[in-house]
Amino acid sequence: MTYQDMLEKVRYDGAYPTTERAAEAVRLVLTGLGRQLGGDERAELAARLPLEAACLLTAEAPSPERLSGWAFVKDLAARVGATPATVRWDTGSVLGVVAALAGPDLLTRVLGRLPGGYALLFGRAELVQAA
Repeated sequence: MTYQDMLEKVRYDGAYPTTERAAEAVRLVLTGLGRQLGGDERAELAARLPLEAACLLTAEAPSPERLSGWAFVKDLAARVGATPATVRWDTGSVLGVVAALAGPDLLTRVLGRLPGGYALLFGRAELVQAA
C-alpha cells in the first residue's frame, strides 16, 4: 500500500471530506502512537507501513510515560485543541487501517506492549480476565 492509498483508506473509513483532513488525522495519531510504542514491535510496525507513515511513527522517541487508551486520546485532543470525541474518531479511523497493515500476529504483540484500552482503538475487542 502506498501512503496515498493509506490516506484514501483513512479518508473513506473516517468519512473525511478531504484527503488533507485524513492526512492530519494520520499525522496526529501515528506520531502519538510512536510516543507510546517502543521496542521491536515499533520497528516491525514501521516496516509494514508506507515510508511516510513509518517516518511519522518513528519521528519521536518513545515517552517514558505510558498512557492508557483513553488517556492517549485525551492527550492527543489537548495537543491539537480538539474534543476527545473528534480525536477518538480520528484514532479509530487511522488505527483501523494500521491494524490491517500490521496483521493479526503483530497487532497482538503491539497491544501486549501498550497499556489497557488500545484494543478498541485498533478495532479489536478488549478482553479482560475475570477476577
